[in-house]
Amino acid sequence: MKNIIDKIWDRHVVKSKEGYPDIFAIDMQLLHEVTSPQAFAVLRERGISLHDRNRMLATVDHNVSTALDRRIVTDSASGKQIAVLRKNCEDFAVKLMDIDSGYQGIVHVIGPELGITQPGMTIVCGDSHTATHGAFGAIAFGVGTTEVSHVMATGCMLVQRPKTMRVNFKGRLADGVTAKDMILKLIAEIGVAGGNGHIIEYCGEAIENLTMEERMTVCNMSIECGARAGLIAPDEVTFDYLRGRLCVVDDFEEALDDWRGLKSDAGAVYDKEVEIDISELAPMVTWGFNPGQGAGINEAVPLDASFAALDYVKLAPGQALEGIPVDYVFIGSCTNARISDLRLAASVFDGRKVADGLVVYIVPGSEAVRDLAEKEGLADIFRFAGAEFRNPGCSMCLAMNEDKVPAGKRCASTSNRNFIGRQGPGAITHLMSPMMAAAAAVTGKITDVRKLL
Repeated sequence: MKNIIDKIWDRHVVKSKEGYPDIFAIDMQLLHEVTSPQAFAVLRERGISLHDRNRMLATVDHNVSTALDRRIVTDSASGKQIAVLRKNCEDFAVKLMDIDSGYQGIVHVIGPELGITQPGMTIVCGDSHTATHGAFGAIAFGVGTTEVSHVMATGCMLVQRPKTMRVNFKGRLADGVTAKDMILKLIAEIGVAGGNGHIIEYCGEAIENLTMEERMTVCNMSIECGARAGLIAPDEVTFDYLRGRLCVVDDFEEALDDWRGLKSDAGAVYDKEVEIDISELAPMVTWGFNPGQGAGINEAVPLDASFAALDYVKLAPGQALEGIPVDYVFIGSCTNARISDLRLAASVFDGRKVADGLVVYIVPGSEAVRDLAEKEGLADIFRFAGAEFRNPGCSMCLAMNEDKVPAGKRCASTSNRNFIGRQGPGAITHLMSPMMAAAAAVTGKITDVRKLL
């Protein structure tokens, strides 16, 4: 009896020896401009060639400008990192999805939409939110720059076999409640260290009813509860999403025979199990400075909340979450910048205006998402409302380019982390869903979106 995590892991163990990490084979390596320069430099210094460039894909996302004319680089360090990636990809013949290629975007958005992410794969990237790709029944996780170079050179890495954890989501989502709320609820329940050392399998009725893009949101934030990765067993929803994608396997129907077997056996054992009932779940909002410090919009800041957190975010114990004024709204990131996220946000913005004095950034996850949002008229809804509809990139999620929240300003954000300074030095971040962020944008304060539906 095996669970899906052990099944995929066992397929990729090149060599295992008791007391040592496994030599673990990697099927796909994703690259961006921030964590790859040193790895390429190591290969050059040692005269090492790539193990298999066909198992690599690069894009620019963290530093790239999201402005209307994003070829104007205002940050010299960002410009240098992008230029270095372009040179490295040219020298090593690695496929690069550059701006204006039609395929550029956040690495964890373009991998799935191109069909590169597939069931049963192992995927790594120098980015912690690589867990996103687990939505397809893959083991996907972030690695450090040293490990990036190891995979480049060998197609393998040394890694300790993780423990396994099953999270069962019971019930059905109510109107105005989303996949983002599900994962924020889990993190609030088990804490930012609740998944330490584990890969999580998400299952249950609520997971089965999610679209692929919603499943990506859940898996994306596995790292926020300390897990190494998170995944969902592939099913017909997965296969329908992948069918016909640009880079999916040629022998698709044959691959389905294998993919349908990628599920946990009845009676499979896990090291840890958690159950979350979402039947009465309200939209979630974080109140502190880590993703585990969150509660339903109908709740208040806990009376025993961390003094350090409250001092930073300028809130008081017992203060209601609804009604807290915001200065900025950010809808984007590898968590919530797919077309379905923009559709949800547009449903709230439609016919409404951004509240006076607010700055609202809506940043699509890829050029494909941007173009589809234009085609569907979503971009026009955002512009009419007074929001800035920008070009693809990580943007204000991590403030690595000019997209920053000023010190002391409060941001309603669809990103994945609310750490101190994450969106800019001194910025205050409240994590929430795209619908909740849109509600904050049109009211000027944290608002229960269900009242606007």
